[in-house]
Amino acid sequence: MSMEGNYEINGELVVLGIESSCDDTSAAVLRGNRLLSNVIASQKVHEAYGGVVPELASRAHLRNVVPVVSEALRRAELKAEDLDLIAYTRGPGLLGSLLVGTSFAKGLSEGLKIPMVDVNHLQAHVLAHFIQEGEEEREVPHFPFLCLLVSGGNSQIVLVRSPLDMEIIGKTIDDAAGEAFDKCAKVMGLGYPGGPVINKLGNEGDPFAFTFAEPQIAGYDYSFSGLKTSFLYKLRDELAKDPHFVENNKADLCASLQRTIVEILMKKLSRAAKDLGIKEVAVAGGVSANSALRDAMVAYGERSGSRAFIPPFAYTTDNAAMVAMAGAYRFASGASSSMADAPFSKVVI
Repeated sequence: MSMEGNYEINGELVVLGIESSCDDTSAAVLRGNRLLSNVIASQKVHEAYGGVVPELASRAHLRNVVPVVSEALRRAELKAEDLDLIAYTRGPGLLGSLLVGTSFAKGLSEGLKIPMVDVNHLQAHVLAHFIQEGEEEREVPHFPFLCLLVSGGNSQIVLVRSPLDMEIIGKTIDDAAGEAFDKCAKVMGLGYPGGPVINKLGNEGDPFAFTFAEPQIAGYDYSFSGLKTSFLYKLRDELAKDPHFVENNKADLCASLQRTIVEILMKKLSRAAKDLGIKEVAVAGGVSANSALRDAMVAYGERSGSRAFIPPFAYTTDNAAMVAMAGAYRFASGASSSMADAPFSKVVI
């Protein structure tokens, strides 16, 4: 997405952010770029199904959105009448879930007679790096920088020229990194979501115990389907010889899978940074909570002489603070939304 405009945010602007793109209902309040509250209601119902069930997610959002927004305002010590702007996630995501957040935002905007802006969920993940907390200023990236955006549904390298001028220069052509984590965890019987479990077990294992296929994809694009297939074949072959193979090697399998995924991600990011001559890189999205990836980003920065930015854990998963931040930037540029704007599921940025 590219948009010219002013990016200076009014420090007194009070923004309510609403996020409902998948299975987390979240509301947050910012004053300028400073966080006042960030509330997230997660949905445990999906664990029994091994993945997010869209219909169940939509119903949970309907139950959660009002109390979550109320709690965000309470923690910010504000009333609805104190709000200046409402920012909401328009997409990409699950349409049913997005409809709940979109409809609530429109109704609240109309009721309070204040403006609203729609936010791209992926763009918001990138801009989470600019949220400030408390009195101390946290260092933020300088433009242009590269952002490795990795989650359950997306694996992208984004060239960030300004808060609202971003270009995807590399993306997955099949599965995302988060999907690879979750699907491999599922076949090992580790439950859903699998990423955090693999991270925990992987930190206890040998990352070089097993070798899995790494894709050879041109340019900056990613592919994780071949890695997933290689992992499945390894389990199949070893289980045929030893029925207890997974149980006896769980930590090493997780560590080796984690190392391989992180290496695939970092190779393309470092190549893009070198080719484009960019000395500042960042990581964002749900997979940015992975400790091996966070360590790899720090190591890359030290090795290359670049500045590497890692988001606080609170901003790695879907959250409304990043939506409010993106909304503040869009509002500063003159953007606004109308009642006719419909949510979208397609991945764009």
